[in-house]
Amino acid sequence: MKFTITMKDPDGVYESIEDVVSEIVVGGLDSDELSDVRERRRVKIHELCRTWFEYGEYLRVEVDTEAKTCTVLPVGRKP
Repeated sequence: MKFTITMKDPDGVYESIEDVVSEIVVGGLDSDELSDVRERRRVKIHELCRTWFEYGEYLRVEVDTEAKTCTVLPVGRKP
């Protein structure tokens, strides 16, 4: 049997990306340059996450009880 679960976390994706981006340390850059690097990284990560997170907060997974798997569904894929 397969079924889909939709999870909603309005802050989780944003906060997680902010956390990882804030950890970026690049030696030799001044604060403006580092800020630019962090913003570019933030945008890249958000774009990648749009593959799986709809509106930045909804995540859908498909549970297959026979295969004993749980798969993240790409945005737009219907069960």
